[in-house]
Amino acid sequence: MVRGGTATDFIRNLTVCSIVFVMRLHNLISIKEKRRDLRNNMTASEKLLWSELKNDKLRYRFRRQFSIGYYIVDFYCPKKKLAIELDGEVHVSQKEYDQIRDKFMKEFGILVVRFQNNDIRNNLNMVLKQIKELLTLD
Repeated sequence: MVRGGTATDFIRNLTVCSIVFVMRLHNLISIKEKRRDLRNNMTASEKLLWSELKNDKLRYRFRRQFSIGYYIVDFYCPKKKLAIELDGEVHVSQKEYDQIRDKFMKEFGILVVRFQNNDIRNNLNMVLKQIKELLTLD
């Protein structure tokens, strides 16, 4: 027995709380403006990759500047739980932050793959091939 109800009531309430948490895990309202700003000010590499990901061109829907918790990923495929991050010079100084962030994503079953901006600009076909391979994984 749990104070104020049965064990079943406790489990039911826990389940409801978990569902609410999961619903609020993605695209939190508190960072909506930040996501919008990032979408409106994409880097050249982000624009180039987005042109290949949008409109289900790889047979899967991708979202851009999608938040998971308080983290915003560059591109996200919800169906495959695949997050794509493009790393520029700013990521050189934030490796520890990126590791913590990637660990958070992994706890929710999200695979994070990172590409350098140079790879997008200079070898887009190789990047797309790798993404397609990841999309075929179960």
